[in-house]
Amino acid sequence: MALPESFRQRMVLPAVCAPMFLVSKPGLVEAACRSGIIGALPRANARDLETFEAWLRQIRSGLDRHAEENPGAKIGPLAVNLATRMGEDDLRENLELCGRYGVEIIISATGDPTDLAARVHDWGGLIWHDVVSMRFAEKAIAAGVDGLTCVGAGGGGHSGNVGHLVLIPQIREIFDGTLLMAGSISTGAAIRAAEVLGADLAYMGTRFIATSEAQVDPAYHQMLVECGSGDLMFTGRIAGVPANWLVRSMERVGLDPNNLPVPASKGMRHDHLPEGVKPWKNLWSAGQGIDLIRDVPSVAELVERLRGEYDRACALPRFGG
Repeated sequence: MALPESFRQRMVLPAVCAPMFLVSKPGLVEAACRSGIIGALPRANARDLETFEAWLRQIRSGLDRHAEENPGAKIGPLAVNLATRMGEDDLRENLELCGRYGVEIIISATGDPTDLAARVHDWGGLIWHDVVSMRFAEKAIAAGVDGLTCVGAGGGGHSGNVGHLVLIPQIREIFDGTLLMAGSISTGAAIRAAEVLGADLAYMGTRFIATSEAQVDPAYHQMLVECGSGDLMFTGRIAGVPANWLVRSMERVGLDPNNLPVPASKGMRHDHLPEGVKPWKNLWSAGQGIDLIRDVPSVAELVERLRGEYDRACALPRFGG
């Protein structure tokens, strides 16, 4: 497959702790890299450039210290999620900081990544872009991205509605870059399934929200453990684009799941919601992989568990063999 060998040698598992709005902070990202998987930090979570630099410095210092104290330890690559629409000066400043602190991968989620891809390549990095269908995959490939994060049905956040069994093989037929499978992945066996389907990496969000390093409201952790996929609603009436949302979080802020307000316009406007109610701040998303979440371990404990499940899945005998 197309995962750079330099990444593979530094990882214990072909997995990414996805960049999650308001969730992925330095502690979670550093713990992911320290555990031997890719950790990704959303630029949007930092209120300004100074905070962003402070976070990158904190992560890099922690990883360097871990490397010194644990010679030979595998430390996963660091990624940053940047918006596709960013002013030239802002983009230059952000990429300079990324280079200074050892970021190797830029992740983009929405919009046309053409300009961003060109700038990232000039800077010397790789760019991976989210897609939910063949149409969006074809556009991203034409834009020159190095990797595609294929968000299949059942994902949290901004989910797609095409099943992984079709989406991954179909996109692999036309793309020889790095392929990531996203949506509903909570176990090591599912990580192995991503590889079998043709992906290089599994992209995991919800499962890593349910870790001790994810600094979220305790009620969010409680819902991830107690709720199941039957407690999710796939709707565009929360954030303007289709996503899976925890019904209990709607009820918690006084919304009627059966009578949600309609956004006045498309996009990320939230003025249709009651005052003080905002997606991801107090309205919480989750993928269908929630059905397999039973606890809130540390990232290190989770990665160790996932590795065991992955190894067992790899060792399964073939039919008739």
